[in-house]
Amino acid sequence: MFSIGALSRKTGTKVQTIRYYEQIGLLNEPDRSPGGQRRYTSEDLDRLAFVRHGRQLGFSLDAIRELLDLADHPDQPCSEADSIAQRQLVQVQQRILRLKALEKELKRMISECAGGRAGDCRVLDVLRDHSECLTDHDRIGE
Repeated sequence: MFSIGALSRKTGTKVQTIRYYEQIGLLNEPDRSPGGQRRYTSEDLDRLAFVRHGRQLGFSLDAIRELLDLADHPDQPCSEADSIAQRQLVQVQQRILRLKALEKELKRMISECAGGRAGDCRVLDVLRDHSECLTDHDRIGE
């Protein structure tokens, strides 16, 4: 059995986050000691580690909930888990495209800056006037 503090330390998850995951149903409400302290099992530890790793991979809480449901029912086909992971991959690829476009634009802004007065600064000009940008950052990856 683990206290909430021990569970926090073992998983690197803040105590408040553990409580939040309980509130939204990602973690089961733990048993309590006679003194009212939460008591977690190794299964709770595994489940929290699953949630934490999912979050590190960028999965939304809703996607993690779906994945946990699949994990809780091991006889179900894994095609749904594959589909959830595929959606996440597409989102990551779209973010990478946006970041590459942003990198290119920032490099261009910096290279065109003459380093003189702020009134003549290309970086500031581009930030003032979005039409100066080469790409529409809001639409990249859609």
